[in-house]
Amino acid sequence: MMDAHMIQAELDEIDDVWKQARFDSLPHVVEILTSQIPEDAIHSLREQRDAIEDIVDDVVRAYHSGFNKAFHNYSQILKVFSDSTSSVSSLKADLDKAKELLGSRNKQLHQLWYRSVTLRHIISLLDQIENVSQVPSKIEKYIAEKQYYAAVQLYLQSTSLLDREGINGVGALQDVRSDLSKLRGALFFKIVDDLHLHLYNKGEYREDENSQTGDDMDGGTSDGIPVNGIAEDNVNKNTKHSRSGLPSWLTKATPNEFIEMISKSESPIHVKYLQTMVECLASLGKLAAAGAMLSQKLRSTIHDLITSEIKTRAAAIDASRPRLDQVLRTVVSGRIHASSFQGAPTSNGTILKGISGLVSSSMSTMSPVQAAAQDLLDSILNQISQVLENHVVVGESMEAKSLTCSDSSSPSRANGDLNWLAESDITRATGGYSLSFALTVLQSECQQLICDILRATPDAATADAAVQTARLASKLPRKDSSNGAVDEGLSFAFRFTDTVFSTSDGVRQAVSRRNPAGSQEGYGTGAVLAERGIYLIAAVYRPILQFTDKVSQLLPPKYSQLGNDGLQTFIENFVKDQFLPPVRVDYRNRVQDALASPAAFRPKSRPGASYEPSIENGRPVLQGPLAATRLANEVVSWAYPMPRYTSDFVEVAQALLERTLERCRAAYTEAVLGSLSSSIVGRPDFEQLMRQEPDSILLDSMQVQDLDKRSLEQVLDPDGLEVEMEINNLLLSYRPLKQEHLISDCNKLVLLAALSDSLEYVAVTIERLGQSTVGPSPGKGQEQAYHHRRTSSALTSSLGVLADKYQALSSECLRTLRIEIQLTALYHIQCMSGRNYMIDQDAEEPEDFVLSLSMQITRSDEELMPYIPSYNRKYIFGGICGLLCTYFIKVLTDMGTINIFGIRQVCQNCIGIEQALCALSSSDGNAIQQRLERVRTYYELLNLPFEALTAYVAEHHDVFTFSEFSGLLRVNVPGRELPADAVQLIGAALAPAM
Repeated sequence: MMDAHMIQAELDEIDDVWKQARFDSLPHVVEILTSQIPEDAIHSLREQRDAIEDIVDDVVRAYHSGFNKAFHNYSQILKVFSDSTSSVSSLKADLDKAKELLGSRNKQLHQLWYRSVTLRHIISLLDQIENVSQVPSKIEKYIAEKQYYAAVQLYLQSTSLLDREGINGVGALQDVRSDLSKLRGALFFKIVDDLHLHLYNKGEYREDENSQTGDDMDGGTSDGIPVNGIAEDNVNKNTKHSRSGLPSWLTKATPNEFIEMISKSESPIHVKYLQTMVECLASLGKLAAAGAMLSQKLRSTIHDLITSEIKTRAAAIDASRPRLDQVLRTVVSGRIHASSFQGAPTSNGTILKGISGLVSSSMSTMSPVQAAAQDLLDSILNQISQVLENHVVVGESMEAKSLTCSDSSSPSRANGDLNWLAESDITRATGGYSLSFALTVLQSECQQLICDILRATPDAATADAAVQTARLASKLPRKDSSNGAVDEGLSFAFRFTDTVFSTSDGVRQAVSRRNPAGSQEGYGTGAVLAERGIYLIAAVYRPILQFTDKVSQLLPPKYSQLGNDGLQTFIENFVKDQFLPPVRVDYRNRVQDALASPAAFRPKSRPGASYEPSIENGRPVLQGPLAATRLANEVVSWAYPMPRYTSDFVEVAQALLERTLERCRAAYTEAVLGSLSSSIVGRPDFEQLMRQEPDSILLDSMQVQDLDKRSLEQVLDPDGLEVEMEINNLLLSYRPLKQEHLISDCNKLVLLAALSDSLEYVAVTIERLGQSTVGPSPGKGQEQAYHHRRTSSALTSSLGVLADKYQALSSECLRTLRIEIQLTALYHIQCMSGRNYMIDQDAEEPEDFVLSLSMQITRSDEELMPYIPSYNRKYIFGGICGLLCTYFIKVLTDMGTINIFGIRQVCQNCIGIEQALCALSSSDGNAIQQRLERVRTYYELLNLPFEALTAYVAEHHDVFTFSEFSGLLRVNVPGRELPADAVQLIGAALAPAM
């Protein structure tokens, strides 16, 4: 092989003149002739010629053999073409001869061909007939192996063969036809029975078993060692798939479009199986018959499913029930107490006891009966939802098959529309079975069960709410002569709390008398529920909504409206028309009974007890407001399981609390009737002054921890002192006070204190109720959630207003107590006015009125201590010191004469009052001491000569005001000489400071 690159390199070295296609020699001749050395030019030309010739020789040598071979091959090709031309001519001649021969024997050959074809067809039919004769046994085998689809395929192939022309007249096949006809019926019933079992999750490929397959069931290993208690063989059995990827019930079927669809489907196994059974029925042309049978069995099967679950639970309860000897030992050992038998109250005196012991403030913790009812309904509705899911699969499949098998000649069908049939036509094609029918029956049975639990009639939701309320309101409570229980129809509100103690044997026996466990009314729920009644609506409402939500998710879009009807409509109408009217009437009557009781506003005797609001039962809330609050809490707590009716329950609770507020105000008015303190507090101007008082500001700020630590001086700024002085002057203007102006009964003071604390307790409870009503809406859709939030906001606002009213009445009680204590102190000490303090000996004890005042204050503090917190007691007794200090200073101008012993007596009175006030449980000793020390200093200034008084005024100009210093000059002190212009001199001494 020559190197092309080398040839190209050599060519590149030759001038382009030698490479041109048309060579011109003239330039080279001229160049030689004009050259100085012609020999050299000729030599150069010869070198160029030799180089070119060498290159040409190399190329010729390299391609000489290839050229020779090409020429040879071309010669051979020409020879072959020449030979072929002669062969084709000979073939044409042979074909012409064959055509002539075939034309002469055409009819004979056609007869031979037809005979051979007929013989082959006969042989094939004979083979098929022989196979058909064995079909019944094969179908029976398939049925025994539950290979229903393969059996249907074989049946259809065999019947198609038997119906073919030429075979349908064979008499020997009549027995086969008869056997296949019988097998068709047997196969149909087997398929329907198995489909029925799987519809209700009782078959081999049921939903609950399928839910255990997958990753959580794949616990086996390759060597069969069980992992998590499950062996590999069990895993393979539960997966229900063969190694080919097909479900096990299709392994012997002939592949077709349906099998391909099933193999590609990602649906659960039980869904694939249900679809296969419907396909089998459609192939057999038995959709209508199967639908009729499924419809006929639907209600009874659902009923049996529900009763079976109840019987299973009843058996479990019976198995766990203690034996008679155990019960007897329990009774003998005293574990059953009389308190466990608290039921409906028999008199007004015991109503509050029953309420305080039984009424729960929240329904978040359900009673055993409610928990049992909810658990029972959850379990049953969960099974029903699984059954409904199966019916959705079967209903959609049967509807699709009914459309597919309909007349394809319809114009709508020609256009590909599968919805051309009317709903009635589809239902007729499925034998009356449809998804809407199945859902209706399921919801009907569930409604019957709910009615059984609630002791209601199926048409309970059709009664009018207004009529129901009027009927209940006009129905007077009656007493049962046997046990004195309140009328059964109006006592359901306390069933929740009654059953809280149903774990005790005593209550369980009492319940069994009302509802014997052996009673099997309806579905027999009495065997698993200690009590049944309308109060269990709180336990069944949420499971029903959850069930209806799940139903809405399961149903196809065209049936979505069916999910909103039925159970959901029934339960909502039941709550609105049957449950809420008794709630309104019953709770109203209970609150009225509680508030009308003589013990409703009677503080419990608590000698030596301390106020402990953080300890259970440590806060002495009055029994009437306490019972009303707990009842209101219980009413609102119905909204937790039924948030859709939050506004209704809150309105009922608000009505109860408003009625309670009216009764509390009546109790307050009765306690302060005829007292001067209530008339003073009722004045708008005086109330406004008291709100601006420093102690009131501290109290309203609710800074309880800091309130006990602050001294009164720390908050008495000039503005505060001015307000206090204005209040004290107003109170002093009511002198002289009489005994009838005061609340002489200490029990009424205790009532006011307990009422104030009870009102505050109720106010806080109402605020919590308002907060608890605000939350996410469990309803469907954004619009309903917005409506719920808006309603909750309005309810919270209304409850907030009601809480403010309670707080306002509580504050009014405190203000009344504060003014009452101040007036009481002023009543005892007002005898100092208009007298001459000319005493003959040095005083060693306070005067009698001071001792009487001290005893009164001490007793009041001891009586109020168990019923009101310390910061409120500090507010109540905090006004005494300021009022008495103001009185001591102002009373000096009312005295005629006072001597040195009289001054000492007044100072001794101040010491006695200081000791009494400092001994109070919530007093601020430092503030009291400072203010009364100021009073003693004021009276001791009477002992100073005028010159010394003037010097004191100049040095301590900020201790007293000008009017107070002037008051020192108005009283006659024996032995003290005053200049005529004493007042002017005192003013001059204060002038530099002013």
